[in-house]
Amino acid sequence: MSDAAQPTAAEVRAAAEAVKAALDRHLEAVERRTGDDDPAVYEAFNALAAAAEAYDERLYDRYDEVTPFEIPGADDSLPPYTGPEEPHALSVLIRRDYAVVEPERLLAQAQRIADVEGGEERAESAAVVGASTHAALGVLFGEYEPDEIASRHKEFGLEEGDSTLWVSAAEDLPEPGEWLNAPFEQADPERIVCRFDVSAVFDDELDDDLEEQEA
Repeated sequence: MSDAAQPTAAEVRAAAEAVKAALDRHLEAVERRTGDDDPAVYEAFNALAAAAEAYDERLYDRYDEVTPFEIPGADDSLPPYTGPEEPHALSVLIRRDYAVVEPERLLAQAQRIADVEGGEERAESAAVVGASTHAALGVLFGEYEPDEIASRHKEFGLEEGDSTLWVSAAEDLPEPGEWLNAPFEQADPERIVCRFDVSAVFDDELDDDLEEQEA
């Protein structure tokens, strides 16, 4: 960028002051909110996001520096929360994707588990896995908790893909067996208390941002 197109130091300072003012307005809106879906809070949120983005751009254009934080835009945020204000129950929904990259390792590990479980009936248990990936996965996930598989996935010939965890609020626990036939059918984004996503796409975006900043 040419020197003529760069913002002045005063413009950068003004953008910083705008962020401070937007922070104050956002806090005031939160303190005075009339409910979980108060439009004043969302307006203040969007104004803060816009002010932060403007400051970040001017800071980079003038000083080749960036801020250490990022305020997500409205399109990236969760929908307005409509669940109970004081949840008495929680549902934790987890999805983890894996690629079977070493089938032989998966089969061998599953067979080892089957042999240990089989004890004296070792010969009979050998047929449990055989060359069946389906059987191997059944043995593996029947033996270990999902978190342990996630931490040891390479041992089992698996490669991690995307994963997500949703913590969803509810008034009360469902009746026993109520949702077992369709466990994810009632997942409601508007009842999510918090959500955590892991994906290689985030690493790619970070690398792209760093490359753009270094260009």
